[in-house]
Amino acid sequence: MADFHEFYPLRTHNTFGFDARARLAMHIRSESDLVSALSDPRTADLPVVVLGGGSNVVLTGDLDACVLLMEIPGHDIAEDDENWLVTAGAGENWHGVVSRTVAEGMPGLENLALIPGTAGAAPIQNIGAYGVELRERFARLRAYDRQAREFVTLDLDACAFGYRDSLFKHAGHDRYIITAVTLRLPKTWQPVLNYGELARELDGVASPTAAQVREAVIAIRSRKLPDPAQIGNAGSFFKNPVVEAAQRDALLAQNPALVSYPQPDGRYKLAAGWLIDQCGFKGMDDGAVGVYGKQALVLVHHGGGTGAALLKLADRIADTVESRFGVRIEPEPVIL
Repeated sequence: MADFHEFYPLRTHNTFGFDARARLAMHIRSESDLVSALSDPRTADLPVVVLGGGSNVVLTGDLDACVLLMEIPGHDIAEDDENWLVTAGAGENWHGVVSRTVAEGMPGLENLALIPGTAGAAPIQNIGAYGVELRERFARLRAYDRQAREFVTLDLDACAFGYRDSLFKHAGHDRYIITAVTLRLPKTWQPVLNYGELARELDGVASPTAAQVREAVIAIRSRKLPDPAQIGNAGSFFKNPVVEAAQRDALLAQNPALVSYPQPDGRYKLAAGWLIDQCGFKGMDDGAVGVYGKQALVLVHHGGGTGAALLKLADRIADTVESRFGVRIEPEPVIL
């Protein structure tokens, strides 16, 4: 029988720090633990929720569900002529994976430093930062297919990555549970410095190393984002909206300071933080929840609040941005 905990407290398993309990919860430290949990008759009629670091979720109340606390470890390295292939267990801390690969002379993930959460959660969100997305470094992943009741391997195409999007947010949402991720790190490496803020941070550094890029990313993120250990948050709360060129041009004509980034398909990504800031929300508190004073893209929980209150604030922000700019911004975290 699976080793379940009943009415398990989740406050320390979500970086917002919201109080919630799970009807059943189990620490998953191996693939056999996972199979045991899913085959237990007590979970037959319950929804299944997987939590890694809890850095991309908003808990709006107690979960009448089976919560699997993903803690599968693992770090394995293989290589071919052109790449290192690094496999991380789904429960490995993502920043730890980045730091270890850079320290071991396998660059490629440095732009993704200090992103909170676990390796298993990274493909779900197709995490990205400072000019690099996970899909650019992705080889394959291993997952349990709940429909077929077997472990499968999914490659890059199968994962259907998009901007902060993947198969696992759509058709694969309740089907696949990721247990390991394999990353492809090119042996012929060049730093990715096309993100303006990162380029400015490294201004004057000739031919920066991966370690220097990593440190620059950490410095930028530390200035902009609060430490969840100090104040509850899930990092960037809203996705940067992507609009057609004509809409971007019209907005730019009315707002010359508009921050936007050209995309390969001819569209433009708008800086959601700038849009929110222009609406006057930066640094605003609404009871126990609010908007971080140093970065309008970050919603925070000061303690004693609820996920429902946070979502109410998020809707108010999105409504105000849409009313002023005609652009709807959407949350990044999963709402539970």
